[in-house]
Amino acid sequence: MNFCKFTNETRNGMEDSSRNDGLRFVAAVNGACAGGGYEIALACDEILMVDDRSTAVSLPEVPLLGVLPGTGGLTRLIDKRKVRRDVADLFCTNADGVRAERAKAWKLVDEIATPSEFAALVRDRAAAHVAVSSRVADARGIPLRPLARTIDAGGYHYPHVDVAFDRAARNATIAVRAPREPQPQDADAIVAAGDAWWPLALARELDDAILMLRTNEPELGLLLLRTEGDPDAVLAVDRVLLALRDHWLVAETIGLLRRTLARLDVTSRSWYAIVDGGSCFAGTLLELALAADRTYMLALPDAAGDAPAIVLSEANAGFVSDGQRPLADRGAVSTAIPRCSRR
Repeated sequence: MNFCKFTNETRNGMEDSSRNDGLRFVAAVNGACAGGGYEIALACDEILMVDDRSTAVSLPEVPLLGVLPGTGGLTRLIDKRKVRRDVADLFCTNADGVRAERAKAWKLVDEIATPSEFAALVRDRAAAHVAVSSRVADARGIPLRPLARTIDAGGYHYPHVDVAFDRAARNATIAVRAPREPQPQDADAIVAAGDAWWPLALARELDDAILMLRTNEPELGLLLLRTEGDPDAVLAVDRVLLALRDHWLVAETIGLLRRTLARLDVTSRSWYAIVDGGSCFAGTLLELALAADRTYMLALPDAAGDAPAIVLSEANAGFVSDGQRPLADRGAVSTAIPRCSRR
């Protein structure tokens, strides 16, 4: 199940990058393209296929008993490629596959070409996508160093994320820390900070922790989310993300945060967010609570000055969640938030 989930998340990530970050994908089908291989092609923006009378595409869900069920193949055929339902029914019962001319007629691929013309077709279509790309052509990447992760009997430990096991209770507590040092305020400083920039480091660590728990700790069925730190520090980072979202590194960081939150959304464990004294569910970190199955908040008398609070920012209006968890759907507040407010 984890394998099926991860393969589909990979395809979801490709589509997310195409939809939000201007990164395009072209599948060049030249040989066998069946089952999970064709599902990778379905996640691409365009599918090109060689017409050599032997290459075929297939999605044999019925004859092979759907060995990778629920990974999005038929959904992408019908909803994304607009393949007729009767055609999709016939296609998924055929283990022999469909060759070039019929594949194009059925909308299973976008373009076909003879073997002598196929390489030129792939080059031309790739160049066409590059010509309309919104990505910065001269941007230089940053080094992504190995994560500073320590593993011991008690859990996984990172600079901004800490996972503590309670094997007797079959749960784990994931504590996420707000920035503890001043963060960069302009694009040049963000690039200079590189992978040490808090939102990028946080997204990498949390993503790694989720996958580690999935793969290595199947007996831990309940995951408790906690946050700690200064809400104002998180809100300050949110303002920088919003102001500089067109910068390539900021845009990529927002995309990684969005995909990490999506991975949390679909992880097959129960996630409970705990809002209590010292919590920092503010802005981007509030998205953790919105992605959880349940949120429990400590109630104190109105006179208590240190009562826990959640803090909203523009990040909670779909900015880092691609609209998947709008606040209005969670019954909290309208998504039209002119500025930060407390509840």
